[in-house]
Amino acid sequence: MKAVILAAGYGTRLQRDVVADSSGKFAHLAGVAKPLLPVGRCALISHWVHALTASGSVDCIYVVTNAVYHAAFEEWAAHFTNVRIVSDHTTSNDERLGAVACLQLAVKHFKIDDHVAVIGGDTLFKEDFSLSKVKERFSDVLTKCEDSCLVLSYQCKDEETQKYGILEVDGDLRVVCMKEKPLPSETKSRRACPCFYVVSKKSLPLVDTFLEEKKDAPIEEKDAPGNFVSWLIPRKPVYIHQISGRFDVGNLPSYIECDLYFREKQDVKSYMV
Repeated sequence: MKAVILAAGYGTRLQRDVVADSSGKFAHLAGVAKPLLPVGRCALISHWVHALTASGSVDCIYVVTNAVYHAAFEEWAAHFTNVRIVSDHTTSNDERLGAVACLQLAVKHFKIDDHVAVIGGDTLFKEDFSLSKVKERFSDVLTKCEDSCLVLSYQCKDEETQKYGILEVDGDLRVVCMKEKPLPSETKSRRACPCFYVVSKKSLPLVDTFLEEKKDAPIEEKDAPGNFVSWLIPRKPVYIHQISGRFDVGNLPSYIECDLYFREKQDVKSYMV
């Protein structure tokens, strides 16, 4: 299995917050890509590299970034032997390719022909998350069908359904559909779907099919990776693996919460392994 970490975003909300903060305590975060933000004792993305390596889940980690942050990611990656970087060559948020196109870029650039764990570069999970358990669950669903893919799910609050893609599942924990930011009254499910997916080798070519179908669509229809998952669900078996929650570093308050958690509580060596 390979890992592709999506890190080509521009973190516009967070950077706005940093500039607007009058305390000056977060000035060192100005111009830093979200995945490279210090979280606890290392960069956010380093938690993923340490866990992916220690768990033996993948044999190579590919990171997609943009032209603005490319040099910073190359400098960071020099400390690891199993990480490779590719740039999408964009220089602004308006130029962005979108997350699904970035996944396609990594697959083509690195000639990936394997199962792929697709990971959002601004996301970390709570202590119960285990890559070893994810790998075991993925092996289980592959025995049902070698086209099977795996997504994560955690329970969100009623008032949070409008912030996330919400998964509806059957008794076998296979996803029936994903509703994008529904009202609480529009679904009985409270299963939020974070950006961590395992796409099977057999299903990976469908990334090309999706983007070909959406080639004339606005960026919003192919930007969020959830757009691809939602499209995939009626075409291939997609199952869930349940977790307790996540950290999504989108703005300064969410960054502060995440950083504090890792400073105080986390045993980095065993985290997410």
